[in-house]
Amino acid sequence: MNAFPLPTPLVDAATLMAQLRARPPGHPDAWRLLDCSFDLADPAAGRRIHAAGHLPGAVHFDLDDDLSDTRRPDARTGLDPRGRHPLPDPACLARRLGELGIGPDTGVVVYDRQGGMYAARAWWLLESLGHRAVALLDGGLPAWVAAGGALEVGEASPGVPPLAAYPIDGAQTRQRIDADALLRGLGRLRIVDARSPERFRGDVEPLDPVGGHIPGALNRPFGDNLQSDGRFKPPAQLRAEWAPLLQAAGVDPAQVVHQCGSGVTACHNLLAQRLAGFGDGVLYPGSWSQWCQDAAHPVARG
Repeated sequence: MNAFPLPTPLVDAATLMAQLRARPPGHPDAWRLLDCSFDLADPAAGRRIHAAGHLPGAVHFDLDDDLSDTRRPDARTGLDPRGRHPLPDPACLARRLGELGIGPDTGVVVYDRQGGMYAARAWWLLESLGHRAVALLDGGLPAWVAAGGALEVGEASPGVPPLAAYPIDGAQTRQRIDADALLRGLGRLRIVDARSPERFRGDVEPLDPVGGHIPGALNRPFGDNLQSDGRFKPPAQLRAEWAPLLQAAGVDPAQVVHQCGSGVTACHNLLAQRLAGFGDGVLYPGSWSQWCQDAAHPVARG
């Protein structure tokens, strides 16, 4: 077990600074830092952003390359029938973690520059492998800089020897649902959509071929989980805001389905649900980008 306990699911900048002073990058018990910065409008920008300045010792963990399996688009449509950011194969994710010297007991801190927009996906995926020593840096890189933290430039290396692979047993510890099961459950399941209100209504759709939302879904934009400084709202405030969505008559919070455009910011809402004290919900990984490709799936607008 890592000798320096990691508070989860959030860690603040001051605590992370203290840990890095005690166990700098390269120390066998140091927490590993994964920079998940990305730009949906410019997928190649993540690595450039990382190289321009990152937390000391942080390694870039890319949404397309590490946190998704984007290798199988349809030759005719150019779209992946699984959605824009299908979940990565667990064995591939485990191999990548092993390359970074991350084992089951390694403390891992994930962060980005967008309030956890992408880092929450890494948090959810590591937990799906059964990795519990993973936390999101509350406020991300801006919070680190505001607290007086220094940045490195260029490409960082893990600074620790790789492992053969992160050992997994094939079990997935976080619940997810596929499109067929969701279709069968329409009218019965509680669905929460993390996209912006204008995309939810179908007023605009900058990323997917069809605008609108899954019938019966409720809208909770992931940005509503944050304070003005990009840190998560206090648990009591999150609980008060999430209670109407998660405590409707006959609704078990553990069965609430979270979705977004492509299964990324839905993880932010899943983290907020945990922080609010409602436990864990269910992820629909394909989300709107998968749902709207099938003409047999009903679409709601407004």
